[in-house]
Amino acid sequence: MPLHTIANVAVEDEGEGDAVVCLHGLGGTSNTWTPLMPALGGYRVIRPDLPGSGRSGAAGGELTIEKLTECVTTICQRLGVSRAHVLGHSMGTIVAQHLAVAQPRLVRSLALFGPLVAPPDTARANIRARGEKAQAEGTRGMHDIALALVNASLSADTRERQPVATAFVRESLMRQDPQGYARSCAALAATVAAQVERIEAPTLLVTGDEDGVAPPQAVRAMAERLAAAKGVRTIVLQRCGHWTPVERAEDCVRELRQFLPAQR
Repeated sequence: MPLHTIANVAVEDEGEGDAVVCLHGLGGTSNTWTPLMPALGGYRVIRPDLPGSGRSGAAGGELTIEKLTECVTTICQRLGVSRAHVLGHSMGTIVAQHLAVAQPRLVRSLALFGPLVAPPDTARANIRARGEKAQAEGTRGMHDIALALVNASLSADTRERQPVATAFVRESLMRQDPQGYARSCAALAATVAAQVERIEAPTLLVTGDEDGVAPPQAVRAMAERLAAAKGVRTIVLQRCGHWTPVERAEDCVRELRQFLPAQR
């Protein structure tokens, strides 16, 4: 599996075929998508650790959703990708939406897990506070943040019956660089929603019935706004929280196997 470094960003590039670009969420890495790789055989799968996350250094200056979108565009250009299916989780779904608006010829389809157009105002304050804690307290702050988010973002069933999934989310959060995480929090808290009414790409929306970040009613409202898209499918997974690709990998694999071939 080739590993590229593009503009200080670590990018995994695996397989051959139509391109699939995978964008993780806040506190995630390229490994957010490892459970879904069985659905991506026969594709060229491009998985960056977005700036400030995982193995990637933070870009200079303030980090914003617009800069993350520009980073993904640069990665595609450097890797010779002119058309791609785009997968996103959480904050990555926001980046994917901005990409689909700014680069409609690039985005062939969207598969969004735990999707949101933008955080509500009450959530923005909590995200900012989380970033400030990470910046001020470093590794100890990330420890506390990880424990709190495991309880808040995973379903009760996942916490009780899937210790490996629970450990994965805990580790993903704990291993983030505190300063990079803080800057990602600032970017997410300042998000300006994309003009989703302009998105034409076929779109799959997947959320959990216990997802407090992307609750089913909000995802259904988002689907209604995607009136220009060439088809929208909304799936609500049972006994599932916000980390859909990790908590309900088999269900997500099944949905991708149905969705992606139809967009060829």
